[in-house]
Amino acid sequence: MDFTLEVIPLPVSDIDRARDFYRDKVGFHVDIDQEVMPGMRIVQLTPPGSGCSIALGDSIWEMAQGPKPAPGSYHGLQLCVADIKAAHAELVERGLDVSEPVQYAPDDGATFMYFKDPDGNGWAIQEYRRRATEPLRQVLADLAARQQ
Repeated sequence: MDFTLEVIPLPVSDIDRARDFYRDKVGFHVDIDQEVMPGMRIVQLTPPGSGCSIALGDSIWEMAQGPKPAPGSYHGLQLCVADIKAAHAELVERGLDVSEPVQYAPDDGATFMYFKDPDGNGWAIQEYRRRATEPLRQVLADLAARQQ
């Protein structure tokens, strides 16, 4: 059975400000922005090309089991791109305050850039050049097959 990671609730202090930031500065698509049941508004946004979304909501945390995370407390969220220089140029053009790309090693997958949302949730963007020709699902399937 496949278990797919499709939605990550993200703690923010202002849903509209966060929606506008992720839509306008980062380029995510707004999939849902509505009251899904009385008193529960959900804004779901998806990065271009991704199968996983983020969800912003004013009542999400009441439905979840466990503690309510503070806005800005998530760090290490990660996006992947095939061309980090092109991604950097696009994000800067959108007005995002994003770091310059940093190459930690010459290997594919070793170049990153970073940004934070208005609440301080921290994101990394990693370059995987092979994503231009091999989708992640295929890469992972090939790796799993080699390990058997």
